[in-house]
Amino acid sequence: MFSLKQPKPTFKSYLLPQADDNISSEPRIKKLEPVLLPGEIVVNEVNFVRKCVATDTSQYDLWGKLVCTNFKISFITDDPMPLQKFHYKNLLLGEHDVPLTCIEQIVTVNDTKRKQKVLGPNQKLKFNPTELIIYCKDFRIVRFRFDEAGPESAKKVCLAIAHYSQPTDLQLLFAFEYVGEIYHNPAKKVNGIDPGGGGGGISSASGQQTPLFETYSDWDREIKRTGASEWRVCSVNEGYMISTCLPEYFVVPSSLADQDLKLYSYSFIGRRMPLWSWNHPNGSALVRMANIKDVLQQRRIDQRICNAITRSHPLRSDVYKSDLDKCLPNIQEIQAAHNKLKQLCVDDPFDETEEKWLSSLENTRWLEYIRVFLKHSAELVYMMECKHVSVVLQEEEGRDLSCLAASLIQVMLDPYFRTIVGFQSLIQKEWVMAGYQFLDRCNHLKRSDKESPLFLMFLDCVWQLLEQYPAAFEFSEVYLTVLYDSARISLFGTFLFNCPHQRVKESTEFAISKNIQLGDEKGLRFPCVWDWSLQFTSRDRLLFHNPLYIGKSAPSVHNGALRSFKRSKKNYSSTLRGVPPALKNGIIGEQEFLPRRNSLILKLKPEFFHSAEGQRHSMEQYFRDWFAKPVDLHGVILPHLSGTQIKLWKLCYFRWVPEAQINHGGSITAFHRASLLADEVDMLNRSLRQCKSNSSLQGRCSELDQSRMYFRANGLNDTSGAPDFLSSSFPFSPVGNLCRRSILGTPLSKFLSGAKIWLSTETLANED
Repeated sequence: MFSLKQPKPTFKSYLLPQADDNISSEPRIKKLEPVLLPGEIVVNEVNFVRKCVATDTSQYDLWGKLVCTNFKISFITDDPMPLQKFHYKNLLLGEHDVPLTCIEQIVTVNDTKRKQKVLGPNQKLKFNPTELIIYCKDFRIVRFRFDEAGPESAKKVCLAIAHYSQPTDLQLLFAFEYVGEIYHNPAKKVNGIDPGGGGGGISSASGQQTPLFETYSDWDREIKRTGASEWRVCSVNEGYMISTCLPEYFVVPSSLADQDLKLYSYSFIGRRMPLWSWNHPNGSALVRMANIKDVLQQRRIDQRICNAITRSHPLRSDVYKSDLDKCLPNIQEIQAAHNKLKQLCVDDPFDETEEKWLSSLENTRWLEYIRVFLKHSAELVYMMECKHVSVVLQEEEGRDLSCLAASLIQVMLDPYFRTIVGFQSLIQKEWVMAGYQFLDRCNHLKRSDKESPLFLMFLDCVWQLLEQYPAAFEFSEVYLTVLYDSARISLFGTFLFNCPHQRVKESTEFAISKNIQLGDEKGLRFPCVWDWSLQFTSRDRLLFHNPLYIGKSAPSVHNGALRSFKRSKKNYSSTLRGVPPALKNGIIGEQEFLPRRNSLILKLKPEFFHSAEGQRHSMEQYFRDWFAKPVDLHGVILPHLSGTQIKLWKLCYFRWVPEAQINHGGSITAFHRASLLADEVDMLNRSLRQCKSNSSLQGRCSELDQSRMYFRANGLNDTSGAPDFLSSSFPFSPVGNLCRRSILGTPLSKFLSGAKIWLSTETLANED
């Protein structure tokens, strides 16, 4: 009979135990878990995944776990990122995370069967994928390999990503699950901060409030700030009783009664009555208006509205109407241009023999459309600034092109909107509350027929102005880029809905389904994107500030009374202004502002200009005089429109392309040096304050010792060089994104090094 008792081992080893380098990493990988937000759940995951870092070698690839949640795809690894010296950390997202709403396309590949498939929602996958390629809306391309992973697990995670990144209903977006969890468990907050924000506004890094324009008082303060004494806040749409695509409160001429507004609203498309945007100190107003659909009543209502706007002007000046549908490219043309730009920057491989890159960039028409928007906005600035007339921006629905045009005009005219808080309030007022369709235009629900990157084009236009007048803007291009990225994160209610009413309606329905008690609140309170502490540390937020900015105390309202709203007439040194050369040197050509078909000059009444020659001369003379004088950084700024001045926003479009990265190059080098100089100036100012202050103020001075610059000087006359991690893509890192062939010596390489896009290929070749 065999004994059931196991015999004792008789072998005894006298060698010390040694670590085995070939031990499987399975236990370590299984311990890797994603960091989850409130309401975030893991829907699928797969181990032993390889993230590809380079195409020509696998030695830099990372091993880890690929996880799909209802908010993001997350690659978790213990391996250090090779070749990377810096990473700009987002507190909501890991280093390898991609929000689901940022995913553009999902491609699965099987090397053995030589098959590939673009995955859509609720589709079947008939082969086991060996590779997954994620194309992102921010021009990133991320690639994963499943050579060592279980085939069924790899297939399931691919299908999960395809399903959750293409939701069919608004309430399936992650923001709803997050807010629902917060309401049920108030202790769960991102970074310990209440994400809902208050009704009055969101505090910025400087402590100032960003008005959300959800209340009567926010609009009333804006009226007082701009001195629009003949305008009033209207509450006729309270509870969205008149129009569901207008805010509850908006500003109208004082001479228009609520009863008239209710009557006229039926004649406008979407019942979108005229909306006041801004008032010039000379009394001219900027107004947005949808088309009048009632042909029989069109002339009478149009005349009534224009008369009311005229009476609100202190000089009773006439009203000029700009038909944006005829003057500007439509949303389909802008989307087509963006697709071509994306294909040029992302999809097409960079070939050493490519001779047509610069002409291909021109053929996208992206830069052309930017020039058109800037030019038309400058023409309308001329009308308000020089002709002292009120401008009405007319568009079919009044919620697309007019958002962009109205915002650009205000950025050019009002220095308040060139500060961080002012710029955020501008977006709240002209985009969020005015009913820009972020849900459809950003394509959060993958309805591509309604997609159009108008908001990106606006940020690009602002970047052009920032590039031309760096000392006039408080914010940096990093701020603009991060703001664009935030529109792709499905946590913030700011960029999630088509209008304020949709937020109230959908969130109320969701609250009822989840048994959430709203009390007196109008719908759920979603996190606001302007609370940047949710995404970045106070240290990283310093990169939002432009070291070249010449600040000025912002106009403010205290206790309902206007403190001040004066335009500075002071001129600044040319070293700070960057005054342009003479017009004849090519900054702006003679034909740049000549009248064209459908332009504003052809539509003016005869009393403005007495002849065709006078029409051309008046506008030309205004721009000629403006460019000839020193620039007032706290007054009007106008764009340079020649071919050399409209540029491609390299940080936004090339930051994820490893081959396009220039080590110790790009605009960040100037940013770094300017930051050090500004920090040295701050150090001197702090020293002077400490010398002048008495003992009772010592504590107060110590609070000011902290630098406002991201890059800080080691002391006065700091001569240290730039950090090793600086590159043209800073603060973003392209490492880990799909690589291509080298671009060294190509037209693209010359362009990135500073060549002008209008130069021909032959000229570039001759430069060598």
